[in-house]
Amino acid sequence: QVQLVESGGGLVQPGGSLRLSCAASGSIFSINTMGWYRQAPGKQRELVAAITAGGNIDYPDSVKGRFTISRDNAKNAVYLQMHSLKPEDTAVYYCNAFIFPLGGSRFSSYWGQGAQVTVSS
Repeated sequence: QVQLVESGGGLVQPGGSLRLSCAASGSIFSINTMGWYRQAPGKQRELVAAITAGGNIDYPDSVKGRFTISRDNAKNAVYLQMHSLKPEDTAVYYCNAFIFPLGGSRFSSYWGQGAQVTVSS
């Protein structure tokens, strides 16, 4: 069994910072791209940041310069440091990873349980 467990999130004032963490555990052979998505009420889930196993990073324009993704391959973990948070960043944030399980035949997409981030004064 493979699972992603998130931590972090919470309530922060506009302009504040938060850090999300996500660790993959279980029978893992390899992890490819890891990333963060978010979903606000009434909206579709959207990509926030992604990082490949080789360290290539992608951000949408909405978070560039404010969010930083990083990963620790030794810990099977991915992090999202968020600065200059805005009310429109309020959403449930989900960790995602493409993982090749031990004994498996291909990479599959796995999701964390979600972490609420609320930006409000």
